[in-house]
Amino acid sequence: MRLNVFKNTVLLFVLVMISCANVTKSKSENLTVLDDDVQKQVKEDKSIVVGANQTELYLPILKGKRIGIVANQTSVIFKTKEGNTNTHLVDSLLALNINIKSVFAPEHGFRGTADAGEVIKDGLDIKTNLPIVSLYGKNKKPSIEQLKGLDLVVFDIQDVGARFYTYISSLHYVMEACAEQYIPVLILDRPNPNGHYFDGPILEAAHKSFVGMHPIPTVHGMTIGEYAKMINGEKWLKNGIQCELQVIPVKNYHHNLEYSLPIKPSPNLPNDKSINLYPSLCFFEGTNVSAGRGTETQFQIFGSPFLNTETFTFQFKPKPNHGAKHPKYENKLCNGEDLTQTKNLNALNLNWLIKAYNNTENKANFFNSFFTKLAGTVKLKQQIEAGLNTSEIKATWADGLEAFGKTRAKYLIYE
Repeated sequence: MRLNVFKNTVLLFVLVMISCANVTKSKSENLTVLDDDVQKQVKEDKSIVVGANQTELYLPILKGKRIGIVANQTSVIFKTKEGNTNTHLVDSLLALNINIKSVFAPEHGFRGTADAGEVIKDGLDIKTNLPIVSLYGKNKKPSIEQLKGLDLVVFDIQDVGARFYTYISSLHYVMEACAEQYIPVLILDRPNPNGHYFDGPILEAAHKSFVGMHPIPTVHGMTIGEYAKMINGEKWLKNGIQCELQVIPVKNYHHNLEYSLPIKPSPNLPNDKSINLYPSLCFFEGTNVSAGRGTETQFQIFGSPFLNTETFTFQFKPKPNHGAKHPKYENKLCNGEDLTQTKNLNALNLNWLIKAYNNTENKANFFNSFFTKLAGTVKLKQQIEAGLNTSEIKATWADGLEAFGKTRAKYLIYE
């Protein structure tokens, strides 16, 4: 049974009371007092509860501190089990008189509307008038000045479990900057919709970039909280420094549980299918093939004007939209494949990439320099050009994946 994002009864009760401006507090004024019936319901509820919804665990930590928050449009407290109503974490904490000093925004911005790779500018949030500090573009790591006066930084962003999805790179730099300034980091954890497997080539140090910072496979199978623990434990921060870290875990979650996101994690991942296919189709971003940007089925289709029409009968024409102002092959007819009805993946699929390469009229220009950054190794490009099939290529990943699995196991919070 698919479990959607949710909330526990405690927090719905809290939020309703907040909205009425009539919150009943305990004498310490830290926790909301609940009657016995509500508490019993909470204990019996087996729905997933994301870290942000567990206000009873982290409000006491935030009280009396000057807070910075790393957040985007996914940083919400859910008010229903279906996840169709919510309040933004920042708005909720302000209503609870938490002293938020600044918001740090990753790729796509605080409200999640910017295109991939688009420069995010600093500014003020219109709704709250809080200063927004961009962590994308030239300023990927918070500066000493930007962290000045903060007692704690909260990190709450929905990830999708792929190495080249840059939220984990922002996580690295936030942890590093905070460790250098002796500022603790509190992570409000969320499930990983691709947390049921790990797969792909291990990133090599020579190909480290913002779309791949650590020696992990393409799909890592960890939540943000688990991944942060691994960054710390493996001493991947600069000079081996470690961050003072605390994680509010997800309740009732395990890695093989299907998880549906009610909020798009970024403009070009509009639904569950795109999120599931993203780790496999993102390799096309390093080729002359479109992964569907400029359509309404981003990362669910692929194609280019150079793929032959006998093999690729599906056609589409990218146009500017909310997720791509200038998509690849804008207003040009692309031949490709529609993957919207495929079964969900439990491993990386290289078949589509290899098929496209073998059936393009433009092999010499098929790969671009970005491909090696996405792959984390030059070997994948070389293997495809040499004619290796998926099984042969994956066999070369086995040792690296086995070693990673042992490392990963040390930091898992969930089964």
